[in-house]
Amino acid sequence: MKEEAHTRPDRGLDPDRNRGRDRGQVTVEFLGMIPTILVTLVVLWQLVLLGYTFTLAGNAADEAVRAATAADPGARDGACRAAGLDKLPGAWEGAATVDCGTGGGFVTADVKLRVPVLFPGTVDLPFEVKGRAGAVEEEVGD
Repeated sequence: MKEEAHTRPDRGLDPDRNRGRDRGQVTVEFLGMIPTILVTLVVLWQLVLLGYTFTLAGNAADEAVRAATAADPGARDGACRAAGLDKLPGAWEGAATVDCGTGGGFVTADVKLRVPVLFPGTVDLPFEVKGRAGAVEEEVGD
């Protein structure tokens, strides 16, 4: 009688009977984690876009000031603005402002870009990323 009590399937000692009880547990746990995984991916992607926008702003300012120093003083502002916008991808071009200035022997370029939300070219965040560059004013010879 004692031996029967240990082998009865209703006591939970039968391994074949309990094998199917945990089926789907991994799936249920994964489904519970999907929102956390998706939010993490969205935040990481947004941080990538923010960093890329900083890189674009700095590069555009460098290009703008480089073009301005090589241009004639009368055409300096136009060359600066055109060069600042030239290397920007289309999604950032419409939300960019390039301001160029000359003074004290220096040429400066300030570029302001809006940071897109998830997809460039759609909605932008309510703040701007700024890039600034400067160079010594060169004399253009004839």
